[in-house]
Amino acid sequence: MKKLIVSPAPHLHGKETTKSLMRDVVIALVPSLLVSVYYFGFSAIKLALVGIATAVLVEYVIQRYIVKTKITVNDYSAALTGLLLSLNLPPNSPWWIMFIGSVVAIGIAKMTFGGVGQNLFNPALVGRVFLLVSFPVIMTDYSIPTSWFREGIDAGSGATALSIVKEGLAKGMTMDQIFSQNEFSYAQMLFSKIGGSVGEVSAFALILGFIYLLIRKVIKPHIPLAIVGTVVVFSGIFWLIDPTHYTDPMFNVLTGGILIGSIFMATDYVTSPMSNKGMIVYGVGIGVITMLIRNWGAYPEGISFAILILNACVPLINMYFKPVRFGKGVKHG
Repeated sequence: MKKLIVSPAPHLHGKETTKSLMRDVVIALVPSLLVSVYYFGFSAIKLALVGIATAVLVEYVIQRYIVKTKITVNDYSAALTGLLLSLNLPPNSPWWIMFIGSVVAIGIAKMTFGGVGQNLFNPALVGRVFLLVSFPVIMTDYSIPTSWFREGIDAGSGATALSIVKEGLAKGMTMDQIFSQNEFSYAQMLFSKIGGSVGEVSAFALILGFIYLLIRKVIKPHIPLAIVGTVVVFSGIFWLIDPTHYTDPMFNVLTGGILIGSIFMATDYVTSPMSNKGMIVYGVGIGVITMLIRNWGAYPEGISFAILILNACVPLINMYFKPVRFGKGVKHG
């Protein structure tokens, strides 16, 4: 009698493997990485290299010398975590903060739960939130480092568009005054650089990655569209009520971490729901919590917190929104 082997998620059928899926996500992040190198030079490369190397090394050491299980660093999952974390840090971050974040992401958020396929929370986001809470000054300093390709960049730009808006509103300014004073434009947000984390530098680069993932059928569109749609509806309602004190839907989608979060983090197989209906509920929840934090929270951005909160709700979502059982609804005879 053959032994029945039951393995943890992700349960994949067909030619796709964890390695091929992770590799496709890494490829989808290449446009954003290249744009970040163009704007931030060696700083972006440094963060990516330290993040990837540390994540792979920590996973290898834990598997080889502590838990003594099969080595899985060649499946690209650890490298992807390090790369994602590097894209979620301010461009001028020191190398050691990247190192600490990767250790937390892999050593605590991933390997403590048993490794790939068993973690409850997205490892890269756990690393980012840990750094944000532990080193708030560094994690909110968006000063732009010198680039090899673009000279004369204002190195004193130390705030994101979201934080500028929140600060301006707190001082009693209107949205028109804030926009005119800072020369915000939607073309700049979509195609060019706007203040933020390394991976938030260009919305267009992130959208290219999204299209690639859809073509390769690595992800479904349900979660990203549910998040973006909820952000558009939520912000649109308050903007229509009072456009002088609330940002419009386009601004909310193109600034901050909405795109990188909804495309590359909320869609993580392990920490997102299994059914299509569950994905929509999950995405709506993320969108609502993100906008609640943006409008009335202490932080200007809330996507990281929102995804982690909904990660914890995934088991409950899966319980109430189960995929259709194989063979159900099929007529026989």
